Amino acid sequence: MSVVARQGFKYSVIGYLGFLLGTFSAIFVFPHDMEFYGKLRYVLPTAEMLLPIVVFGLSFSNVKFFTKTHDDGKHQNFLSLSLLGIIFNFSLFVLGYVAVNFLFPELRNTEMWQMKRLILPLILVLAFSTVFNKYLSNFKRIVIPNIFENLLPKIANLGAFCLFFFIGLPEKAAYLFFIGMFVVGLFGYIYYANRLEKLKPDFSTDYIKKDGLWKDVLNYSFYGFLGNIGNFIAVRIDSVMIGEFLGFEPNGVYNTLYSIISLITVPAMGLYSISAPIINRHIANNEFEELDRLHKKSSLVLFFLGFVLLSCVLVGFPYLTHFIKNGELLRQSEPVIWVLGFAMLFDLATGFNGHIISLSKYYRFNIVVMLFLALTTVSLNIYFLKNTNLELFGIAIATAISLTLFNIAKIVFNYIKFGVFPLTIEMIYALIIGTLGITVSVLLPDFEKSLLNLFYKPGIVLVMFFVGNYFLKIFPIEEYINRNFLKSLFRF
Repeated sequence: MSVVARQGFKYSVIGYLGFLLGTFSAIFVFPHDMEFYGKLRYVLPTAEMLLPIVVFGLSFSNVKFFTKTHDDGKHQNFLSLSLLGIIFNFSLFVLGYVAVNFLFPELRNTEMWQMKRLILPLILVLAFSTVFNKYLSNFKRIVIPNIFENLLPKIANLGAFCLFFFIGLPEKAAYLFFIGMFVVGLFGYIYYANRLEKLKPDFSTDYIKKDGLWKDVLNYSFYGFLGNIGNFIAVRIDSVMIGEFLGFEPNGVYNTLYSIISLITVPAMGLYSISAPIINRHIANNEFEELDRLHKKSSLVLFFLGFVLLSCVLVGFPYLTHFIKNGELLRQSEPVIWVLGFAMLFDLATGFNGHIISLSKYYRFNIVVMLFLALTTVSLNIYFLKNTNLELFGIAIATAISLTLFNIAKIVFNYIKFGVFPLTIEMIYALIIGTLGITVSVLLPDFEKSLLNLFYKPGIVLVMFFVGNYFLKIFPIEEYINRNFLKSLFRF
């Protein structure tokens, strides 16, 4: 089994483990104290949203220029200067952050300012970690970095919450554990990088000045910064704005609902990484008909499986809340599940639209639409929070509109430039089956026991999908359950 295959398999295992841990915690642990969970879910997303300003694309540059710097024996010099650049950027950021808050005193009333002693150190730790994460990917080592990047934050959230709620330690002690886990992750990155190749700090600027390399690095880093900040704002802004405008308890409720509905994205976790080399080959060879076929097939698989999971979640959610602490808070915001669910489903239906653009010569377009997504999300969130009483439902609508427009823009662009289109008639058939399944399940009478309903209602949906698929042949189930395929899962 090759290094890439082994790392890919282990990466997937860690990814699913992290997802299961996060989902279990969000459903059965964090609802015990929505307010404190909301605080945790405010601190990290806020730090991540501001992170690109400090990193400024240096993490991406450590991948882009690695081959050249490695061949010249200067890759560690480049890494050292990148880390020095992080310190310089962070210093400027802190000065600017403090200056802005003193020039505009009203900003000092925000939660972002009140929690600066948590957010600012976390930004610095995450910035260093991000650079090391990308640097290690050059050695085709992605498993250990994935533990630090995806699993450790979930352990930090869970551990801090348990220390505060179940053990009874003060908030400050829980926050110290929370930040400490990310510090442990940073030292883990450094230790692992040193194991792969002994680190030798080199802060000489002679190499970077040679032939104007610094200009190329600055230019590439700037584009990485634009795309990254757009992505982080678009993805993290919900938690930040809910915490500022509505409070920490609603933020805890929203993030719990988001964790539940994220279940439908599980089928996509490994597909995009697996498809990337194939997409790259088709684009390089101008095989756009093959790319279109691959695009349609993978999009249909993601849509079908995602809709099956979404339908089960929608009909089972009301009964699941009976087994969740403070489940009535979640039940009151049930429309959020529906709006976010169908927005995510459409995202799955568009497949690897973004990957096609990123791997082509038009990669800069992704930056444009990502910034558009960020601005649209922020604007709509502000509108719904200030001009309506919809609260969390309004946030969900804003996110759904932004995500849908974002995907439509990529669909149109890819169709014009490459002639590829992800949507198919089979998706309409699946939509009809799913709608019928949800409708029938909702209309059928309930049992007195919520546990029975929790399995009975989604079971009806699954039967409807199975019967409908049997006659319409939408999803080739036989390809995924035959003996040879099952054997291949255990073949290395």
